[in-house]
Amino acid sequence: MEVEFTARKVKVTKALHTQAEEALDRIARILGRTARANVVFSAQKHLQIVELTIKARLQTIAATGKGDTFTSALKQALEHAENQARKNRDRKMGSKRLPKEEKILTAPPVARPKARAPEPELLPEGEKPSRPRTAIAVHSFPVAKTVIEPHILSSAEAIALKAMTIEEAVKEAEFRDRDLLIFHNPAGEMYVLHRRRDGQMELVDLP
Repeated sequence: MEVEFTARKVKVTKALHTQAEEALDRIARILGRTARANVVFSAQKHLQIVELTIKARLQTIAATGKGDTFTSALKQALEHAENQARKNRDRKMGSKRLPKEEKILTAPPVARPKARAPEPELLPEGEKPSRPRTAIAVHSFPVAKTVIEPHILSSAEAIALKAMTIEEAVKEAEFRDRDLLIFHNPAGEMYVLHRRRDGQMELVDLP
């Protein structure tokens, strides 16, 4: 993760830089390596303040830590940011793996038994009987569901640049939290690894 440090009229030690970079590296494993972070150190009287902003591809995390020392303030801000990143990741994974709503088939209306036809009336000679009325069944068609546009995934996120075995590809997909990974093995054979709705990983061998 790319980290930018800003010190506002205070002195920041190298140990604080190392502490921040190690913790942000853990957060980058959750949000992705493309995330960028900005750490600002400042002070108000005897209070040390650390403001942390992390910008990922689909979210932005802001956290603030305050304490008697910059070490405690930085630790508080990093813990807050890591908790937000984990919550957002778990919420995203839960929404992805929910099964799609099954189609509900409505049963046809139950036909009521026809009433007994009345006895024909005797008409005078020369008068024609009137044409009987016929009941017409009216059917209603279900409303078409709204078509949801597909999520567009960039090739940089879906295609692995280096050759890897199937086991390495599965570990890579789990580590990067990817539902789709296109890769090739050392022999040059292409494969597609994707996650099904039930959470299981499925491998497709491309010809």
